[in-house]
Amino acid sequence: MTKTPPVPSASLSSTPRPTGANAALVLADGTVLWGLGAGAFGQAVGEVVFNTAITGYQEVLTDPSYAGQIITFTFPHIGNVGANPEDFEATNVAARGCILRADVTDPSNWRSTQHLDKWLISQNIIGITGIDTRALTRRIRSLGAPNGTIVHGQDGKIDLDAALAAAQSWPGLEGMDLAKEVTCSQSYTWEQTEWRLGRNFGHQNSPKYHVVALDFGAKRNILRCLAGAGCRVTVLPAQATAEDILRLKPDGVFLSNGPGDPAATGEYAVPAIRGVLDKGKPLFGICLGHQMLALALGAKTYKMDIGHRGANHPVKDLVTGKVEITSQNHGFAVDEASLPSGVTITHRSLFDGTVEGLSVDGRPVFSVQYHPEASPGPQDAHYLFRRFVDLMDRT
Repeated sequence: MTKTPPVPSASLSSTPRPTGANAALVLADGTVLWGLGAGAFGQAVGEVVFNTAITGYQEVLTDPSYAGQIITFTFPHIGNVGANPEDFEATNVAARGCILRADVTDPSNWRSTQHLDKWLISQNIIGITGIDTRALTRRIRSLGAPNGTIVHGQDGKIDLDAALAAAQSWPGLEGMDLAKEVTCSQSYTWEQTEWRLGRNFGHQNSPKYHVVALDFGAKRNILRCLAGAGCRVTVLPAQATAEDILRLKPDGVFLSNGPGDPAATGEYAVPAIRGVLDKGKPLFGICLGHQMLALALGAKTYKMDIGHRGANHPVKDLVTGKVEITSQNHGFAVDEASLPSGVTITHRSLFDGTVEGLSVDGRPVFSVQYHPEASPGPQDAHYLFRRFVDLMDRT
């Protein structure tokens, strides 16, 4: 797949502006898409991607794995369940902005505490509505995810030339370490368990195991699932060393999801992971954690043209033959040809055949590319947390 190269910097000042338009999306090739602004005023630059999920937009926008990205929602009715303080996946929003087909929908859900547009403003997220998201998605599918600038002009002021220059000069995600931008600043303990209807979130009062989680951009619901499976979780920053991890005497080690290029993050994380592997500790990785494990085992990763982002991705468990409907968000993948002997592919995408899971022969180590803590199936992949606990049982 060949991407269209950016056009040479040229003035866009003569670009026709539709009546009433107060926002624009400017792609690095000079394409200008006009619309109506939503959320905060301002300008943000990033990689323009699309997500096919029809629910969970608040979880998507607060997922740290979207750092450096502007999210196009293919589902047209975004806002219909409003926003609430329970559905945050992280303390700070990492996504650069959002692109919508229709105006933000008024909320119609009993859990809603705030209109989505007001929530976007409160989180300083820039949005644009009125974009033909189907056409934009087809463009991304054909040409790859472009760099772009989203602008919501206060008083309607939009500098297209500045937006184009920002999009063309942004270096892109390849080679970019974003885990250090979204990781925690210091260690903490996590004991909250999953949300239940009528009971809200629970609390782990009698953990059986102690798990150390490396935070490359961990989603809160992953930590809840670990706690719900019987674990006391100590979360460490992404830059933690093997000594930092092992000093806590964990029963198991978890590698979280996160944004950016795994090879860049791996410069400091891979030595720590190898130190844990050398001690024979049970280890479980998700998303970026899956890619980091592969790097630590000697494999390579690569930048995908489009990536996987949505809540309807079919993945086949090659061991059982079972097909899981999974939630995914990643723009890099493990290079299958680079996997060393002794590493088995356990899961594979039924969309494009890419590697979706690994295990290490004869060792309590495994990983998956998708997000088992999410509920698209709705709980097709929750067994993976039990598998992790079973490994700690046997070690």
